[in-house]
Amino acid sequence: MIEPIKSVYDNQPMLFAAGAAGLTLGAAFGFQLYGYPPCDLCWTQRYPYMAIIIIGILGHVLKLKPTLILSFLTLLFAVDAGVAGYHAGVEYKWWPGPDTCTGVGALASGNVEDALSAIMSAPLVRCDEVPWSLAGISMAGYNFLIATTMTILTGFATQKSLKG
Repeated sequence: MIEPIKSVYDNQPMLFAAGAAGLTLGAAFGFQLYGYPPCDLCWTQRYPYMAIIIIGILGHVLKLKPTLILSFLTLLFAVDAGVAGYHAGVEYKWWPGPDTCTGVGALASGNVEDALSAIMSAPLVRCDEVPWSLAGISMAGYNFLIATTMTILTGFATQKSLKG
């Protein structure tokens, strides 16, 4: 079972990256279908995957310079890992999240009109709550682990493309 995956990674790393991004993005949309709507930070984590899928497939089909494409894919995975790590930290209250995603901000001002406006425009899905977890790790936490792993793997693939 591992050998075909390793073969794609070794011989078609841009497709491997696009496939991994597609599977991760598919899982995210699957959670949404099962009643876990994404917050603003969840959506932000999806954009690099969308770009990775498009760039990885185009890079492979158009036979673009692998080192350049893989470097860019590595950067996109790293950006996603950063956003996911930040989001996981917000969920676990390690640091504050953006006011637009946590429902705070104008509530602290003491102005009743600002507070009412903040309540009415507050996000329906908050970024600072964990809607689902497995073994104590949230969806953002798993995304951080996946994106970090893919950053490392595409980084290795980039180095390999430099040598060959």
